[in-house]
Amino acid sequence: MTTENMRPGAFVTMVTPFCRDGSVDVGAVRAMCDWYAAAGLDGIFTACQSSEIFNMTVGERVLLTKTVVERCAELAKAHPDRKPLTVVASGHVADTFDEQVYELQAIAAQGIDTLILISNRMDIADTGDDAWIRDTQALMDAIPDMPLGVYECPYPYKRLMTDKMLSFCANSGRFLYMKDTCCDADRIAHRCERLSGTPMRLYNANAQTLLDTLRSGAAGYCGVMCNFHPDLYAKLCAVYDTDAKAAERLQAFLGTAAFTESLAYPVTAKYHLKEIAGLPLDSLETRKRPVTDLTRYHRDCVQQMERLAGEMRNQE
Repeated sequence: MTTENMRPGAFVTMVTPFCRDGSVDVGAVRAMCDWYAAAGLDGIFTACQSSEIFNMTVGERVLLTKTVVERCAELAKAHPDRKPLTVVASGHVADTFDEQVYELQAIAAQGIDTLILISNRMDIADTGDDAWIRDTQALMDAIPDMPLGVYECPYPYKRLMTDKMLSFCANSGRFLYMKDTCCDADRIAHRCERLSGTPMRLYNANAQTLLDTLRSGAAGYCGVMCNFHPDLYAKLCAVYDTDAKAAERLQAFLGTAAFTESLAYPVTAKYHLKEIAGLPLDSLETRKRPVTDLTRYHRDCVQQMERLAGEMRNQE
């Protein structure tokens, strides 16, 4: 993953499809990569919270990552005219240092572009910046020569990056990526200013603040809603500074539609991928919540959102 001369782009936080027997649905993973690529996304963040990594074995996280990397490589070869999808992945959920190193090395070995560290996995007791930096440096030393990123994962608690933590990462030269979940346009503008001139780029997970933060220097979007209308996020990143009217219209839709994140996610995302996008998911099963959480109300909301997304596409 390079950072020079890059336009803002959109990354999906990929959900993991499961077969009815509970195994990872490899065929559906490959089909999802095809769909994300056709929508014009810049990358896939796999083995993340949306992927249900806290409910998956290390072997399953590796299988998911390996499948995504392999399929994206096949797509790049088959479509040389397309920009190849960047693959970033995390997958470390353990509490102990040795277990984290094992998890991260296993994910890094799959050929990903950037390895993402979860901010609440260092200095787990949240004792302060210095302890976090110490733990992060130890992980960096254990995984040399690998481009890194950091993700403010909300589970099991959200550890927001302080200026000191952010400067440490940016000035290390190792960190290229940040998935920001602060949901605060002013704070993101401040962070972008601090990252200016460094290799590290900030991707906003919050749709409601996306356009403002693109204008203040964010590198793009990385979030769950690219499981529903990824093409519209790619479009906003493309026109945010060239077509103000189109950008404001897209932002109004995307910001409003993203309030559906509070519904039965990730079941809603799998419902959209299977029943609306027509991808060959074997089931809607998740490990975070039962499929029965997907009510008629939720299905209606997703269907209405897709109709409005179609209207947005027709207006362009």
